[in-house]
Amino acid sequence: MSDSTKNQLKKTLGLSFNIAVLIGGTIGVGILRTPGSIAELLNNYWLILASWIFGGLYVLLGANSYAELATMLPKAGGSYNYIKRAFGEYAGFLSGWYDYICNAIPPAFYCIVISEYTIILFPELANYSSVISISLLVAFVLLHLSGVKNGSVIQQITSFLKVICFVALVVACFMYTGTEIPPIRTDNTIFQIGLVFGFFKSLQLIIGTYNGWNSVCFFAEENDDPNKNIPKSLYSGVLMVVAIYVLVNAAFFHVLPIETLAKSNLAAADVAKILFGESGAKIVTVISIFSLISILNAFMMIPPRILYGLSRDGFFIEKGMQVNKGGTPIVALLVSSLFSLFLICIGSFEFLFSFAAFISIIVWGLAYYSLLRLRTKEPDLPRPYHSFWYPWTTIIAIVASIALLIGFIYSDPKGFAIIIGFTIVSYPLFLVLKRRK
Repeated sequence: MSDSTKNQLKKTLGLSFNIAVLIGGTIGVGILRTPGSIAELLNNYWLILASWIFGGLYVLLGANSYAELATMLPKAGGSYNYIKRAFGEYAGFLSGWYDYICNAIPPAFYCIVISEYTIILFPELANYSSVISISLLVAFVLLHLSGVKNGSVIQQITSFLKVICFVALVVACFMYTGTEIPPIRTDNTIFQIGLVFGFFKSLQLIIGTYNGWNSVCFFAEENDDPNKNIPKSLYSGVLMVVAIYVLVNAAFFHVLPIETLAKSNLAAADVAKILFGESGAKIVTVISIFSLISILNAFMMIPPRILYGLSRDGFFIEKGMQVNKGGTPIVALLVSSLFSLFLICIGSFEFLFSFAAFISIIVWGLAYYSLLRLRTKEPDLPRPYHSFWYPWTTIIAIVASIALLIGFIYSDPKGFAIIIGFTIVSYPLFLVLKRRK
């Protein structure tokens, strides 16, 4: 067997995995926490729901563009491939590594948070937080070393359980009759500067909660029918996530007034306490663990695919392309897992997550722009799928990304300065790697 054949990813993933990884890689603990923060910022029922729908529409526009890009260039690594093809090797190198950092941070965070939630259920394990986190990481590494099929099965099971948990929570909220739905006040302060700022700040939280919606594209090379499966899974998966997010918010407001919810750090726990009494907190903890296991599994699979794509183009070690019999990019998985282990040991995520939010918007915006560029630059490139209402939907997605980026720069100028610094340092490194290649 030749090296080129040996190092190819296997086409073993289908539509059900795509939908599962999109839902599993998107819906996390964020939706259980953010409703309280957003209620505090906006304090208006309709404006809060409109914000979640607006965020969903932005993501849907993104899915429309990514459906064309991922079927046009169905390669491991997602966004990196489209940006490199449109703007050249340096743009690809920079966006690829930024995208890798974004997606390599979450596994460590999720291992730590799962261990914290496990300790809430079993307080006697309080002294073993780090042991639980590292054990969890090792268990998922072993699972994915055993092959892509096993990771795919776990993803589908955990994503299904997650959806069932959220649907059950929403139904329980709407069946609750102990309190009336809070009165919906029309508020003339919507156009005041403070509320406009609150609206954009809320959108940043909402976009963060939607993060992971393009997970499908990282696995395009392993899909048995990317031309059909990628567009179907992007649209159906995103619509399902938007529906769950809007329903969860409406359900929470059915149980608690906005004023009460605005003071909540973990909105779902306060709602569950009213629905189920003192055991409510435990129910939300169990839902959180299911959500986190599903999202952890997805994010154990994504970074190695980006690293595999970077290795293939000479922007990481050649061994990063090594694929085992089960179809797992084995070296890329081990390197990513060592990075996660390092992050678990240092345990500081605030900077990393604000940095990751910045990078996501930049990478998505560049990917949308690459669609416009490739339509002009390579009009004859085979396009099995064409995005709806092109170019207007793509242009709107770009404008929305720029607006969000401006909001991020305004709220976190330090993070933006660090990105500028990294970008400057990256160019000499790129030249060294290019010369070596």
